[in-house]
Amino acid sequence: MKELRKSKGLSQHQVAKKLDVTKSTISGYENNTRFPSFDAIPKIALLYNVSADYLLGINNQKMICVEGLTEPQIDAVRNIISQFLQNQIKNKDF
Repeated sequence: MKELRKSKGLSQHQVAKKLDVTKSTISGYENNTRFPSFDAIPKIALLYNVSADYLLGINNQKMICVEGLTEPQIDAVRNIISQFLQNQIKNKDF
């Protein structure tokens, strides 16, 4: 969770405020000495734009938030991602 927080450019204090917990709670999450409650997991996932599965270590895929985009814009994002993945596969074949 520390890497997710840093990638968003947030301090522990800022995350604690957004999640309505203490800074020491966030520190505990990041140091694996404390685990988020069932209610906190979706809040954390939304904050960091990842799935609950990602937070729980079940799936390592990250999410891209397309909230506020039109359907044509979402399709464009899908196409861009598809192109990146195809290029990645082609580069691994060589």
